[in-house]
Amino acid sequence: MRISVIGTGYVGLVTGTCLAETGNEVICVDIDEAKVERMRNGEVPIYEPHLELLFERNIKANRLKFTTSLDEGLAHAEIVFLALPTPENEDGAADLSYVLNVVEQIGKKITDYKVIVDKSTVPVGTAEKVHAIIAKHAPCEFDVVSNPEFLREGFAVDDFMKPERIIIGSSSERATALMKRLYSPFVRSGNPIIVMDEKSAELTKYASNAFLATKITFMNEIANYCEKVGADVDKVRAGMGTDSRIGKRFLFPGIGYGGSCFPKDVKALKKAGSDENYNFKILNSVLEINSDQKIILLPKIEKFFNNDLKGKTIAVWGLAFKPETDDIREAPSIDMMNGLLELNAKLQVFDPEAMPNIKKRFGDKLHYSESMYEALEGADALLICTEWSIFRTPDYSRLKNALNNPVIFDGRNLYNVSDMEAEGFTYVSIGRKAVNL
Repeated sequence: MRISVIGTGYVGLVTGTCLAETGNEVICVDIDEAKVERMRNGEVPIYEPHLELLFERNIKANRLKFTTSLDEGLAHAEIVFLALPTPENEDGAADLSYVLNVVEQIGKKITDYKVIVDKSTVPVGTAEKVHAIIAKHAPCEFDVVSNPEFLREGFAVDDFMKPERIIIGSSSERATALMKRLYSPFVRSGNPIIVMDEKSAELTKYASNAFLATKITFMNEIANYCEKVGADVDKVRAGMGTDSRIGKRFLFPGIGYGGSCFPKDVKALKKAGSDENYNFKILNSVLEINSDQKIILLPKIEKFFNNDLKGKTIAVWGLAFKPETDDIREAPSIDMMNGLLELNAKLQVFDPEAMPNIKKRFGDKLHYSESMYEALEGADALLICTEWSIFRTPDYSRLKNALNNPVIFDGRNLYNVSDMEAEGFTYVSIGRKAVNL
């Protein structure tokens, strides 16, 4: 099939590349000329595991192409995916300007039947708006479909190639048939393609992300209470997770969630509810608790240093909002580092992928280390903000010798409490007893 994808961010590039991998002819459209040229030369502009192999293979096979011309993309495609940013407005609502501006152009340019697919995360009713804008101009038939993505950064290729489910929001039998045909190679194992109306499809994405954010936040609340009463959140988590009604995933406590989806989508759903005079009380609490959770280790660090961090050096492991990505949007590390800098601490940081993005934000306020162990040299404590696999089994002797004080503040509960005790560390984590404090 002939596909065009408008926008080459995480969602657009993964979508285009994976659709090409199943034999479709895909053109990705982006207004950034330098970025398009890099992609034409085989350079993947984002870090996403396993994407580079598929990207290079499909460029070589001439199934994946890149252009800055919307006209070229529209002339090529029978199905047009909109994978455009929907950033957060000041009031928390999703900003649809990128989507609607492109849609206006599409309406003026198409001359034959197209399926226009909202792949971006958009508020309920967006498909109606898109349809109305195109209908003002288009001289031909077209359909608008809502097809929300459920891609986890760091696992996006696997999530696309082996989806748990595919949601198609459409009131058109013609468009639905084309979408089912397009996605049939991805559901050969029997996972469902669920067809529903456009509004329900749009809300499904927001509801899913808001529920997962709530589950994380609830577990963080339980972890904080564990510290008050002397319970162990690891044991509580195991006891809860074996209940099939609850499940094991998203029960790991830490210093809050971040990223491009959960924060933005929770706020957008809350604002959409407010616009309909509906108060999402749970989401209000989720947002408040998560904001507090991001800096929950800060007063513990202050207390350890007797409320005087001036001249103290803190090593920071992990800057991305989660492992296996270079994305720092809403990363808890940012809140922690801003707080430590305000307290006049010096920071030596390391992340396998995210340091270039952090450097754009913090500049020379931080010391950027070449390795995880270099970040420790001469530091007075270690703070862990992201659970990268390389941090899970460090050389404890090397770690202890590099630090001025053998103290770790672990925002992701990477280490066993009894191991830390045996190794002689002062160890503070989330929802578990503090060691040697």
